[in-house]
Amino acid sequence: MQNLPLVSVICISYNHAPYIEEALNSVLQQSYPNIQLVIADDCSTDTSKEVIENWIKKNPTVPFFPNSTNLGNTKTFNNTLKKVNGAYIIDLAADDVLQPNCIEEQIKTFQNTRFANLAVVYGNLELIDENNQFISHYYTDSDHPESGDIYKMVISKSTKICSVSSMIKKEILEKEGGYDENLSYEDLDLWVKISRKYDFEYIPKVLVKKRELNNSLGSYFYKRINPKTKKLHHSSYVILLKAYYLNKNKEEHKALLSRIKYQFMINIHSRNYPYIFKYIFFYIKVFFKSL
Repeated sequence: MQNLPLVSVICISYNHAPYIEEALNSVLQQSYPNIQLVIADDCSTDTSKEVIENWIKKNPTVPFFPNSTNLGNTKTFNNTLKKVNGAYIIDLAADDVLQPNCIEEQIKTFQNTRFANLAVVYGNLELIDENNQFISHYYTDSDHPESGDIYKMVISKSTKICSVSSMIKKEILEKEGGYDENLSYEDLDLWVKISRKYDFEYIPKVLVKKRELNNSLGSYFYKRINPKTKKLHHSSYVILLKAYYLNKNKEEHKALLSRIKYQFMINIHSRNYPYIFKYIFFYIKVFFKSL
């Protein structure tokens, strides 16, 4: 390896008590030596804070920032980002697990890349259940994760990126303002913004184990008549509007139409009628731009 740049792992917990120790230990067990681990808890209502404090007793050099009120993941992450020093950032949910060579592989990719404008590297992962049982891989043989300029693939949903398998340059993350704190989820908005200006590179290896739980954020996209679901759908709509204004040509508008159709069907499933109509009008608007 050319050098050993500092990598900051920001681990945010919210009601992850049964899984936190495994997540934190997976950072300590990395083959890459130059890591700064920082923990935040977003005012969990379970015993997460106590579990972290007990873990800290064994690892007293790791800083811990518990919120006194629930701020949400995006604001908690941005606040913690200001306190880290790494040149590269990993956003680790406290119920996920890094493979022992995860960070080493990511840094190698940054250092050996063929892309002059590389901002993000990402890899494959194993989906596991609450008992650590294997479910599937995130990318299957039929998927073709992209490298380079992937903006059009991101907005069309032909490329999906799981944030937990990614590493990003801190200077670029800061330049783009971190996560949008007005949104209910963070990753798609960030990938749209960054892929507009910078390159991505895919690592064809399993880097992370991502836990799929019944109450995970992704499950709420499909629930019916649920306040949290409505907030998620509002965020998706705002993100796609941002993409619309970032688009530069007809091909990109055509790509966005695919994502709009996808979101339209999700809103039908969840019976989110106001956004069903919003997406109809949005589709028409983008369709004429694509002609």
